[in-house]
Amino acid sequence: MRTSVYVASLEGSAGKSAVALGVLDALSRRVERVEVFRPIVRRDSQTARGERDFVLDLLIAHEATSLPYDECTGVTYDDVHADPVAALDTIVERYHRVADRADAVVIVGSDYTDVGTPTEAAYNARIAANLSAPVLLVLNSAGRTPAELATLVDIAAGTIAENHATLFAVAANRVTHPDLGAVVEALTRPGVPAYALPEVPLLSAPLLADMVPLIDGRLLIGDPALLDREAMGVLVAGMTMPNVLDRLFEGAAVVTAGDRPEVVLGVLMAHHSASFPQVTGIILNGGIELPPQVTRLLEGTGTTLPIIATDLGTHETSSALTAIRGRLTSMSPRKITAALALFAEHIGGDALLDLLDVSHTTAVTPLMFEHQLLHTAASDRQHIVLPEGDDDRVLQAADILLRRGVADLTLLGDPIRINAQAAGLGVDVSAANLVDPADSELTERFAEEYYQRRKHKGTERAYAHDVVRDVSYFGTLMVELGEADGMVSGAAHTTAHTIRPSLEVVKTLPGVSVVSSVFFMCLQHQVLVYGDCAVNPDPTAEQLADIAISSAATAAAFGVEPRVAMLSYSTGTSGTGSDVEKVSAATELVHARAPHLLVEGPIQYDAAIDPAVARTKLPDSPVAGRATVFVFPDLNTGNNTYKAVQRSAGAVAIGPVLQGLRKPVNDLSRGATVRDIVNTVAITAIQAQQLKEAGA
Repeated sequence: MRTSVYVASLEGSAGKSAVALGVLDALSRRVERVEVFRPIVRRDSQTARGERDFVLDLLIAHEATSLPYDECTGVTYDDVHADPVAALDTIVERYHRVADRADAVVIVGSDYTDVGTPTEAAYNARIAANLSAPVLLVLNSAGRTPAELATLVDIAAGTIAENHATLFAVAANRVTHPDLGAVVEALTRPGVPAYALPEVPLLSAPLLADMVPLIDGRLLIGDPALLDREAMGVLVAGMTMPNVLDRLFEGAAVVTAGDRPEVVLGVLMAHHSASFPQVTGIILNGGIELPPQVTRLLEGTGTTLPIIATDLGTHETSSALTAIRGRLTSMSPRKITAALALFAEHIGGDALLDLLDVSHTTAVTPLMFEHQLLHTAASDRQHIVLPEGDDDRVLQAADILLRRGVADLTLLGDPIRINAQAAGLGVDVSAANLVDPADSELTERFAEEYYQRRKHKGTERAYAHDVVRDVSYFGTLMVELGEADGMVSGAAHTTAHTIRPSLEVVKTLPGVSVVSSVFFMCLQHQVLVYGDCAVNPDPTAEQLADIAISSAATAAAFGVEPRVAMLSYSTGTSGTGSDVEKVSAATELVHARAPHLLVEGPIQYDAAIDPAVARTKLPDSPVAGRATVFVFPDLNTGNNTYKAVQRSAGAVAIGPVLQGLRKPVNDLSRGATVRDIVNTVAITAIQAQQLKEAGA
């Protein structure tokens, strides 16, 4: 049964694109196919820069959608003006073309760009009624009291009802009133829940790239990619340097004259300092160029901070820059992350979708699995330490994790270097705890702890002091001694460098003889678990049994029902040889140690995954043809198979996820992407949650 929802507002600048994005993201966790439809768009020639509808562009950029832009539009404003009845017929026809290929459709109403508000509100309601889509009303609440907002709701409810549509829920967006609860109470109606989302300045902040054309600016120095950073406000720096420093704020666009090189250099130093806010850019006004010596100095520093020149005077420059309001677009990842976090905190997808009666699909797509990881991790935030705090990918992942509220983070490394690197990348890690193992109050305590635990191995105190300054050892000791709940490393270090400290300090779980790993293999419609593909080159039968039991437990912990296939080059008793005998022995050990598990082995991959082959080779097996956990006989087979499936079938491989340790430590591949790091941190946080629930 198809679900649709019509996201509408009564006026412009309500922020309905942020709410629509949140609804789309929530639906992508529930259904396989979700699409977007925009009933009314402006022609390309009518937009500010001849561009496409930025709201539709934003939403179809979400990886859950698949239809191209042109198939997701209805009519233009001109069409509505010329013949509103015919336009409505076209909208309905084009909507059903989209809906026929989706399980759910997010419909986004018009933007109040050129039609009178009462007329446009009524027309949106009429569209919603004809598409049988309940209306999620978004109100621009900036500067309005709860009573004023209640009046707006009553007006909107009347218009919606008069046009035979259904008001499903109300979202007061951009709320500046200090009491969100009072806003919710004022807007709630029988059968119509209300939500309040506070004003988030970042969402309305313009990009530096949008400011440059307004002042006819040109980039003198800096990374062009950082023009896509948001400017949180304009600071006209016409005072002396100490006063400028006192007035700096996070994300400022600093305007100063080109003949004030001391301001430029001072702001630049502050930007790279750990004790001052990071600015978005420096704008030199008045058409006055920097002295050549200063330009050479700036170029020699290798700064990435954009420095822009304009011929306009101070008043013209500041007036133009303060007049622009930013938009939430597909090119603003920080805003997208902030909008999704805001929606999750103040609306939450599950309750809203339950009201829409959206059923969970039985299939699990890669996107749905990843969403569930982040949602579960954020539901009970854990503290994760990232030893490689000076790695670009780690910093970019940390920015996403902190904005989404997935975990609390500690980054290891020199704080000055980390802050400078973050500034150069244009990411914000100010909410993370920065710790330098070489200069931390924890170092002495960790050194003594390591010495006491390892002195029976001949370790001396001086050596212990050296060891704990290594970021992997320091991070591992943070986890072991309760300063963090889990650790993720390996983006810049080998697997051995990540695991060795854990084996020395954390140790394995009782009854587990070996640390192993699994990959979550996210195929088109299901998630499989592969183990061990990263750690043990040639496990014994006993170790293979451990890996199978641990892999089944990991699968169950992440919502995959474990049916374990012990893989070999033969199925059942069809083959012989030492490799087959090892798998047979391991299978018997699993049966003995975990009789509740569904396990089959030896079994070939095709018999484990394909029901037709299973009916021929093992017709009575509860696992054959339905396996979800695949245990490979050695690292060579496992590693090559997971990579072959990843590349050939387009699977998303999440991992390796370490298992068997007493506390969560996970390893990244050195080719890890930012997305890989985000997912692995979420997995580590969930492992920490589960250990706490188990009382470990």
